[in-house]
Parts: sequence; structure tokens; C-alpha cells
Amino acid sequence: MTHTLADVVEDDVPQQREETWSEVRQLYRQEGEHARRKAARQGLWLAVAVYLQFSIIDILLIPDVAAYTIAARFAVSVTALAVVEIQSRMNFRTESVEFACAGALVSGYVGWLVPAIMTGYAQNFSYFMIFGAIFMMGANLFFRFQFLLSIVSSGIVLMAFFVALYLFPATGSYQIAMGTFYISCFTFTSYVNWKLNEERYNVFLNALEAKIQHNEATERGKALLRLSRTDPLTGLENRRAIDEKLRDYWNDWQKVGTSFGAILIDVDFFKKFNDCYGHQEGDRCLIHVANALSEMIRRYNGSIGRYGGEEFIILARVENKEQILEIAEAICSTVENLALTHELRRDGVSIVTVSVGAAFTRTQTGAKLEKIIHEADRALYLAKAGGRNCARLFDPTDPQSSDESENIAALLKIAIGQNLVSLVYQPIQDVKTDRVEAVEALMRLKMLDGTSVPPSLFIPVAERTGAILELGRWAIRTVCAELLADDHVRVVSVNVSPIQLKTPGFATSVATILGETGVAGSRLAFEITEGLEMEMHSDILRCISDLKLLGIKIWLDDFGTGFAGLSWLRLIDFDTVKIDRSFLHDCSAQNGKAMLQDIITLVRNRGHKILVEGVETDEQMALMREFDIDKVQGFHVGRPAPAVSFQAKRAMRKRPFAVLKSA
Repeated sequence: MTHTLADVVEDDVPQQREETWSEVRQLYRQEGEHARRKAARQGLWLAVAVYLQFSIIDILLIPDVAAYTIAARFAVSVTALAVVEIQSRMNFRTESVEFACAGALVSGYVGWLVPAIMTGYAQNFSYFMIFGAIFMMGANLFFRFQFLLSIVSSGIVLMAFFVALYLFPATGSYQIAMGTFYISCFTFTSYVNWKLNEERYNVFLNALEAKIQHNEATERGKALLRLSRTDPLTGLENRRAIDEKLRDYWNDWQKVGTSFGAILIDVDFFKKFNDCYGHQEGDRCLIHVANALSEMIRRYNGSIGRYGGEEFIILARVENKEQILEIAEAICSTVENLALTHELRRDGVSIVTVSVGAAFTRTQTGAKLEKIIHEADRALYLAKAGGRNCARLFDPTDPQSSDESENIAALLKIAIGQNLVSLVYQPIQDVKTDRVEAVEALMRLKMLDGTSVPPSLFIPVAERTGAILELGRWAIRTVCAELLADDHVRVVSVNVSPIQLKTPGFATSVATILGETGVAGSRLAFEITEGLEMEMHSDILRCISDLKLLGIKIWLDDFGTGFAGLSWLRLIDFDTVKIDRSFLHDCSAQNGKAMLQDIITLVRNRGHKILVEGVETDEQMALMREFDIDKVQGFHVGRPAPAVSFQAKRAMRKRPFAVLKSA
């Protein structure tokens, strides 16, 4: 006879269910052991105290046999307490302790009953016979015995009573009345005991279910935290996690002088690798490189993370620059030893290699956290310029690798006067209406020869030197004059640095600009970016409150990439939260899509509107509609453009109305 899988499963289900419930009952007994043991021991001491006090009643009601009953009481009490205390100290099983307590109950009743029944005070004893009901109630209600033990011990008490009732000379009506009372008491207390045990079991099941749900929620939280800190492709720490670790390294260096090095690694000609072998092979290449470097860096007790694209970062505690250079060269040789084929290089090398830039902590005076990364990046640039497949250590005495911040700082001083700084605007689209509801102002800087300076270079310098204050006021005034004063767009968002928010009088200067240009505060939105230097400062919170009084909208920019996001969501009622583009671009992987959904749910539960950056394709736009996002921004909506582009669009929208009016 053949059996299908369904038959086997169906046959196994009852057995599995029975095994499961058996395990649950076993767990119930195990978890309740301590409470039952404690209740049994404490209950016995209390019961003995009450039991001995009834010696007074013996003297009053049955004085002729009181000496025997009292002796029996003390004998049973001392024996019972001694047995239970010995069991407790010798760590006997809870069932043994409970059995001893149940035996003490039965012995206490029988030990008293035997001499008491010999009394000559028959009428007094007939009243005293009711005393046995207390022992039944004790077995069923006072102690927390298991149901079977309670029934057996109270049943023995009941049988002992009937034996005494048979031996005791009493009328038939008395026997019927007392027998009925004892049977009723036995039935009632047994039923209550059964219900109490059932209720305890149900309470245990509810507590067990709550514990399981709590553990599952905790595990999900841990998994989400790991996911938020892990690169979905390589399994390494992502930029968020490695930035946090960088801060830990930095703080240790600042506080106790534990020096460290930062190493940036870039896979050479990776775009050509993708073009030749496809993106799937490109992903495999990055995974192989990540695994090899992760294994290698363990020897140096370092940390590795994916910094973006084909770039990795390594942090390691070292004592001198020779050690950091040794690690950098080991990185090059490790990847080279993988011998991954790369045939489109055209530089005489046919395998995958990496370029490495390293920097080492030098002087703590005036040091900035981002400086060491900038120095490693400069060294990486020199490694690429030097032919790739090599390592370079930042040298402050080398003119080629020296920091350009001094030149940029000098340039920023004359940027506004020489018209070297300008604004471009990137549209922000409402997903439901497909209309451009706002634009973001982006600052651009060029040198005297017309060469562009990336914002990633000049913005940190502007913040460090304080030039950001004048540039910020100029940006707000320019936005109002170029687009808002004449209603070219509804809302313009402007990036605001924490340095500006901490500066006294910033909100007042904004109010002055609004008054001079005649623009309502509700037309402006200030984007606050999470960052390494972001800290919960009371002056910032006060300034944000003043700006909101002016009607200015407050947005949280690049949510998920910095350190302050959740704290700021808790303390500040943002109008809109902008989710960093990296989360959208990771949606090609299932883990990345799940991560984005979790972030959206988190923000939406706080009641904020959601804007997702980096929408570049029709597929990504469709995903935003699926997730019911409020606003989107990216090349799919529009690229950054000068103000004249939006002014021209406004003029074209007005022209048909002018014709109708003249007609």
C-alpha cells in the first residue's frame, strides 16, 4: 500500500500536536516549580502555626483528651516541618516537597482525630467534628498542589471523617447532616481547585505566548538593525555603520590617544568590468574582493565596510604610518592574488586590482573627523593618477597631496562678490498629481578659471571656516528674489547647516529677508541634513521652533545616512522626511526593498510626509506609487537647472490667459 505525502503529514499532525502540548505541559511544570516549592514551604509553616493554635480549642471542648491531641499536634507539626526543611535544603524535587506537605495535612487530621474521638465530651466533639473540613480546604485551596495530589489528600481526609463518623455514637440525622456537609465541601473545594489549576495554566499559556511574541519582536528588531547596518550585496558593514565606527575610533584617539588609520579602496576600471562581463559578474567581483579583504583585515584587528559603489573603507588601530602602509600594500596584493580576469583594462594588466589611499592620525590640535577621510581620498586620487594597482599614504609635505581647503577657504571669501557662487534648482514632484510642487536649491561654486568645485569639497570648508553663514543668507535671499517673489514656483527648499541653526540671530536674519522680499515664510522649506557633526543642541531646537513660527517648513534630509535621525524624529515635528537615495537604489535586492518599506513605515507612523530621492527610472517611479510615497525627486523628475528655466515655464503658463484677456 502506498502513502502520499499528504497522508503522511495528516498522520503525523496529531502526533506532533500531542508532542507539542506535552512539551508545553512539561514547561508549565518546570517554570512553576519554584513558585510551588515556595508556596508549599511557606504554606506549611503558616498551617502549622494555625494548627497548633487550635490546641486551645482542644482544652476548652475536649479537656479529657486534650493532652493527647496536643501531643499529636506537636508531633505531626515538628515532623512535617523537619521533613520539608530537610527536603528544601537537600534540593529535593518539588513533587516530593508537595507530597510531604500533603502527608502532613492528612497526618495532622488523623493524628488529632484518633485521640479526640475517645473523649467523653460527646456533644462538644460532635461540634468539633467540623474541624476536618479545614483540612480538605487546605489541600484543595490553601496549597498549590497539583490537582491529583489535592484530590487524593482531601479524599483521604474525607474517608477518615466517615470512619470516625461510623465509630462515633451519633444520631442518624447528625450523620446525614455532617456527611452531606463533608461531601459538599469535598465536591466544592475540588471543583474550585480544578478551576484554579485551569486558570493558572491559561495564565501560563498567555504569558508564554506574550514571551514568544516579545522574543520574536526582539529578534525582528535585531535583524532590522543588522540589515540597516549591512551592505545587502557584500554582507559588509554599510556606510552608516562604518561611519559610526569611524566616530568610535576618532573619540578613542581624541580621549586616550589611540591612533588609527583610514584606508579607502577603489576597484580599478570597474565600470569597464561591468561593461565587459555584465552587472551580475560585477556584483560577484565585488563579493570576492569583499570576502578576501575581510579575511585579510582580521589579522590586523581592523574593520571593513562598503563605502559605496566599488569603493571600500578599512579602519585599523596602528601605532605609526609604516604599519598603515603595510596594511595598504597587503590589500593590493590580496586582491591581485585573487586573479579575477579583467580583459578590458588596456593597461597591460588582465586581472582585477585595486587602488588604495591611506591616511594616518597625526596631530590632535584643530583636527576634524572628516579630515582623515579627505586625506585618504586625496591619497586614493594620487594612487589612481599614478597608474592604479598601488597604494599611497597621505603626505602633508607633498604638494600634490596637500589639502586644498586653504585655497577653497580663500575662494569662498570672494565667491559672492565675484559671482563665483550660484544656485540651480531641482524639481520635486507630487506623486499623486504628477505636478512639480516644489524645487530644491543647490549651491554651485566655480574657481576663477571657471573650474567647478564639488559641493562635497567646499561645503565642509565653508562650515569649518564659518563662510557658510554668509553663503546661507545669500542663498535664502537669492531664492526669494529669483523664484518666490514673482510666484515662479510654490515652494523652494534650501539646505541649512547645523552651524547656521546654532548661530544666534539666524531666525531673525531669515525674518528680515522675508520682510524685505515680501515672501511668506510658508513658501520656504529648510532641509536639515543628518551628519557626523550633528548633535542635539538646545540652540538648534530653539532656532527650529522660531523658524516654524515664521511659517517655514522643516524637512529632514538624507534620512538614514547619519546618526541623529531617530532622535530628531522624536524631538522635532518635521513637515517632510527625505529618505536617502541609497535605500531606493538597493531595492533591486529583496532585502533592500524590505529595508525601504520598514523605513517608510517608521516615518509614516510618526505622521511625516515622505520624499524619496534618487528616482531615475520608470520602474523606480512605479515602486514609489506602489509604496504610496508623497513626493519624489531625481533625474526621472528633472535635473538641476538655473532659475531662468522655471521663470520661462511660469511665463508660458501665463501667456494663454493674457491672450484671452486681450480678446
